[in-house]
Amino acid sequence: MWHDPQMEIDEFLAALDRDSAAFADACAAAGPGAEVAGCPGWTVADLLWHLTEVQDFWRTIVAEKRASWEGYKEPQRPSDDGLIDLYMAGRTRLLDALGEADPATPVWTWSQDKTAGFVIRRMAHETAVHLWDANAAAGTTAPIDATLASDGIDEFLTHMLAGVAKGAAPVGGSVHLHCGDVPGEWTVTEAGDGFTVVREHAKGDCAIRGTANDILLALWRRLPLSELDVVGDRDVAERFIAHTGND
Repeated sequence: MWHDPQMEIDEFLAALDRDSAAFADACAAAGPGAEVAGCPGWTVADLLWHLTEVQDFWRTIVAEKRASWEGYKEPQRPSDDGLIDLYMAGRTRLLDALGEADPATPVWTWSQDKTAGFVIRRMAHETAVHLWDANAAAGTTAPIDATLASDGIDEFLTHMLAGVAKGAAPVGGSVHLHCGDVPGEWTVTEAGDGFTVVREHAKGDCAIRGTANDILLALWRRLPLSELDVVGDRDVAERFIAHTGND
């Protein structure tokens, strides 16, 4: 079932259009050999290829209304000097496919939300975080749009907490996240092998407060927890950030 996000579909599509174009510019400014700190071991060329491949995969899933990922064939990686052209062509096809899709259309996804709407939202957030990566590689620090970042926190808490990092310790307490610049509050509590997440203010064993951009980037381990305001049990906050296996 299509999850109720904080933003509308047309807002996700507009963000994807804007940020996917800016991503190509940032990659060009950084150069293919620049290191990507948020993706250890990757160069900008690797980052550019990754987003090219991801966009092609999800375009195929949505455009063909696939019920399975099986049978998908990824494009062949070109030389570094051909990456941006391939990416830009794929970007156009992705925007066309997602723009034409009914968000309620059933499609395969790795999440419990098996709809095209999940893909649209995921592509907006995937692109926004990797735009931040590319900008950082180019030596700039442009933040993620605050409203989009707040929704990105919500998406992360809804879909990403199941991905546990190898060797991660139990969080051992509840966590309250609070955006200081735009609406966005969540309280996360361990429940058996997973978590319960409520979109409301509540007292947790710790609170993590900051801009939506900074909280989102901390969740994706792009910024250290020291960049945020942590109140209460800092060990709980650190274990929470270290918990997920997502990059």
